Amino acid sequence: MNTTVTLITISALLSLVLALVAFWLPMKSVTIEKLSPFECGFDPGLSARLPFSLRFFLVAILFLLFDLEIALLLPLPWGDQQAYPLNAIILTAAVLVILTLGLIYEWLQGGLEWAE
Repeated sequence: MNTTVTLITISALLSLVLALVAFWLPMKSVTIEKLSPFECGFDPGLSARLPFSLRFFLVAILFLLFDLEIALLLPLPWGDQQAYPLNAIILTAAVLVILTLGLIYEWLQGGLEWAE
């Protein structure tokens, strides 16, 4: 019981000291840069409706898709240790074929071209 009270007291005191230090330590100089909202590199004084290339989103989605493919392939080394390793290999090959066909389709449609 005594150690519990001691630990709670030390934790409370440490929290109080850290909160006071965090409140008093930072400099209180206010500048225009500190007061302006951060908008991911966009100037907050300009219009928020800037034209943005949709090709960026397409490449980002393709990256996420193939990143997911890597996550789906991670269990393969353990799958071939199972009683029926052919099932794991067939399912992995099916996933790879579907994703490869999707990549080929996107490539043929010109979705990966940056210049028009």
